[in-house]
Amino acid sequence: MNILDRFQRLGQNSENLLAQVGARGLFLLRILAGIPALLGHMKLFVQQLYAVGAQTLTIIAVSGMAVGMVLGLQMYNILVDISAENTLGHVVALSLVRELGPVLTGLLFAGRAGSALTAEIGLMKATDQLAGMEMMAVDPVKRIIVPRFVAGLFSMPMLAAIFSAIGILGSYFVGVDLLGVDEGAFWSRMQAQVDPYGDVLNGVIKSLVFGLLVTWIAVYEGYHATATTEGVSQATTRTVVHSAFAILGMDFILTGLMFGD
Repeated sequence: MNILDRFQRLGQNSENLLAQVGARGLFLLRILAGIPALLGHMKLFVQQLYAVGAQTLTIIAVSGMAVGMVLGLQMYNILVDISAENTLGHVVALSLVRELGPVLTGLLFAGRAGSALTAEIGLMKATDQLAGMEMMAVDPVKRIIVPRFVAGLFSMPMLAAIFSAIGILGSYFVGVDLLGVDEGAFWSRMQAQVDPYGDVLNGVIKSLVFGLLVTWIAVYEGYHATATTEGVSQATTRTVVHSAFAILGMDFILTGLMFGD
């Protein structure tokens, strides 16, 4: 392959990348433009809030407890060597609220809810349900996509908050009940060191951004999936993989903006 062919392939790849970015951006604009119409169909939103949010709660709660317990045990073993075990509460809380809560919730949300959204919408396309709506002059973006997108956007911050809260309780159980950390020091240091605006609010912002990315990717992949069983399967896989990359990349950017000097 000569240098001209290399430049030609690079140009084609760049063109394809820009086309994909543009298509996703235009699709997001269509979704945002359809949000006002959702006010007249709140039942659809509530149904999707249950499907996307409530049905993801079990894995969030179990994972939060497990992560909190492991984090409490690991942090205690580190802090006890420098006689700082009484700081366990605020160290665990900051780790969960700032970082682990939003990121792990986003990854779990992508694996559970994101993949389900893509598969559901992809199967609707494969069985010509979306085409049938268009024939009846019903916009499938407003009827199908928008309720799921808004439900995902609302669910992520709540799920991340639940993950962090249960994680803190898990670390409390390990640190205070099992390892003997002072209960008063555990809670008081946490309340004194965790800033509701600098830490909690930034964690909420992260979860909102992750919820936007995951839901956007999920509904786009489902809506544009190839109308075959294999196409829906590939779209579901792309949703999980692309969501993971998007969360991890955006987490680095947001962390640098929020907590970097």
